[in-house]
Amino acid sequence: MYSYWLESIKSERKNYDKLKDNIDVDVCIVGAGLTGLSTAYYLSKNSNLKIAILEKDLIGEKTSCHSTAKITSQHDLFYKYLIESQGKEFAKKYLESNEESIKEIENIIKKENIDCDFEKMDAYVYTEEDDEIMKIKDEVFSVNSIKEGLCEFVTNIKLPRNVIGAIKFKNQAQFNPAKYCIGLCKAMEKERVNIYENTKVYDIQKENDNYIITTEDNEVKAKYVVLATRYPIINIPGFYFLKMYQSTSYVICVDTKTDLFEGMYITSENPKKSFRTIKNGDKRLLLVAGFDHKTGEEVKEEKQYESLENEIRKMYPNCEIIGRWIAEDCIGLDKIPYIGKYSTLMSDLYIGTGYKKWGVSLSNVAARIISDDILGKDNPYKEIYTATRLEPIKNSKEFGNIVKQSLKSLVIDKLKIPNKTLIDIKNDEGKLIEVEGKKVGVYKDIDGNIFAVKPVCTHLGCELTWNSLERSWDCPCHGSRFNYKGESIESPSVQHLKNIDIEEEK
Repeated sequence: MYSYWLESIKSERKNYDKLKDNIDVDVCIVGAGLTGLSTAYYLSKNSNLKIAILEKDLIGEKTSCHSTAKITSQHDLFYKYLIESQGKEFAKKYLESNEESIKEIENIIKKENIDCDFEKMDAYVYTEEDDEIMKIKDEVFSVNSIKEGLCEFVTNIKLPRNVIGAIKFKNQAQFNPAKYCIGLCKAMEKERVNIYENTKVYDIQKENDNYIITTEDNEVKAKYVVLATRYPIINIPGFYFLKMYQSTSYVICVDTKTDLFEGMYITSENPKKSFRTIKNGDKRLLLVAGFDHKTGEEVKEEKQYESLENEIRKMYPNCEIIGRWIAEDCIGLDKIPYIGKYSTLMSDLYIGTGYKKWGVSLSNVAARIISDDILGKDNPYKEIYTATRLEPIKNSKEFGNIVKQSLKSLVIDKLKIPNKTLIDIKNDEGKLIEVEGKKVGVYKDIDGNIFAVKPVCTHLGCELTWNSLERSWDCPCHGSRFNYKGESIESPSVQHLKNIDIEEEK
């Protein structure tokens, strides 16, 4: 269950020390994925600011290196929606900002000589369903009304599927995100940037004209803070837990034992299925992702992988599965990322989140907007991504779903006492059980060792569900995740679960 991207850099990864002292810096960046590293890169190349990057795990280890790593302005069938909901000028700026990201990333790769398997590729949203054709044609018309010639409707594509129509975006790109992250770090080694791994941030507080960032053992004082943690780790006053939700997708890496197609592909219909190839020496591997759902929903995760694998074997019956993993993403209620100042009440604190599964290009958009604002420069795309906007609440349907799920997990589920006890749990199985009239989350490992936790998320108190595939406790409200020992592994939670001592029933 380890990302191919992370496996590909094992021999060249550099380890960075954990923060061991209190430090003062100009800019503290929390999170060392694509958003955090790209922001630090732009700041370091355009100023003399002293910068610290704090990463709770390892560089790029979470969202960035679990993605499909497509660098594209084609974000599903999206521009017709943008024109209708926000207007043509807004949609044009969104498109331009992401097209510029493709060029910016390519320029950085060339300038810094980063070997990350960057390739120009056309991108396609395709369908095998007659009912989807008009949606695709409408999208073609919408995109061409913004930028003539960027896209076209096609029926003949190289993907070995029963495709009846697709929208083709020209001159998009793909790369290895792990190698790119390493390249960004190397490019900043001679600058005033210090990177700290295994340094978890627990709190951020304003103190006079500075922020105090609290880690497990130390404090960082900074004038500016950038939250680049996918989901913000502080709740108030931003209230982002009311403005977006997290989605889980499944990814499989495959050796097809045959020649592969060119291009990047995703279905227009649900469930989503995404395809792209990967350079691997003198051959190519296939990366397939999809079958997403809200994080924490009670689904059989193994079935999701089986469904994805069935789709692959329709195309390549003799393929070999060589890796699989999950990817989490934040999705805003209006489907537009939140980039810029975290809150009007907390100046000089910035955020980039809600990339809705298109985080490679949007992370670069965020890095340019945030670094420009810190440096006092104008950015033409700043206003369309404003993080403090209230418009997302107008999406009453999805907002209602978030409130409904929170009510269920915060109140209703907590009142239900399970009828299972410890004796009902098999080895390598996790369940909610009843212990002395209280609900306890228990995982019994393959050797019968017991790990018991209070199954309540440390973020905002929602009841957790067991993820049998990842052996984790997942929050259905806001997407926090904890391993079977109760340790926080995915934001927005930062505190571990409470461990509970129970004895094996005889």
